[in-house]
Amino acid sequence: MMKLRSSPPSPFGRKVKLALSILGLKGKVEIEDANTADPSDSLRSQNPLGKIPALVLENGDVLYDSSVILEYLDFLAGGGKLFPEGEARFPVLRDQTLADGIMDAAILRVYEKRFKEPKYRDPAWDAYQAAKMDRGLKHFEDNTPPVPATAADANAGSLTLACALGYLDIRFAGEWRQTHPKLVAWLDAFEAAVPAFTDTKVPPAPVPDNAPALLQ
Repeated sequence: MMKLRSSPPSPFGRKVKLALSILGLKGKVEIEDANTADPSDSLRSQNPLGKIPALVLENGDVLYDSSVILEYLDFLAGGGKLFPEGEARFPVLRDQTLADGIMDAAILRVYEKRFKEPKYRDPAWDAYQAAKMDRGLKHFEDNTPPVPATAADANAGSLTLACALGYLDIRFAGEWRQTHPKLVAWLDAFEAAVPAFTDTKVPPAPVPDNAPALLQ
């Protein structure tokens, strides 16, 4: 059986878990928590970057990051499901990349508070990352992707966007909802069409400044 190294709050890990459910591969992968802050965790030998998620294949090979893992899972499921064929593939790849970027910026903001004492934090750095998130959200607000009719219609772009918005709900108290009504409606419709999104949800909770990196 394949093994997914991740942590429950990780939006990138959630992205892979959501893909597993959508593609009918959930029963073929064991989920195993990883602690990115622990030097003794085998994650660092599985992925030299020590980042999650990492997918350990049955033959021992390891795939990372989440986008590569999604490509592999789509291949296992027969192809053309999360990533359309032909020219339609590229808008999906673009949306996935932009949503990944929103999650990257959000995690960097979380880490700024988690790993630095208040006197060492850089407001300009936080504002720089926040601006990336704002621009990304504005793009999706102005160019809201189609809502999948069923879970089988979800693609890599839409499921990554859903995970990005879900992460902002967890770590930033859903502040994005106040200024992005189209995205709020889109996420509600996505969750109704893709039940696995609800199944992979973790409750919002404040993160102490000294929380371990496991709690991404």
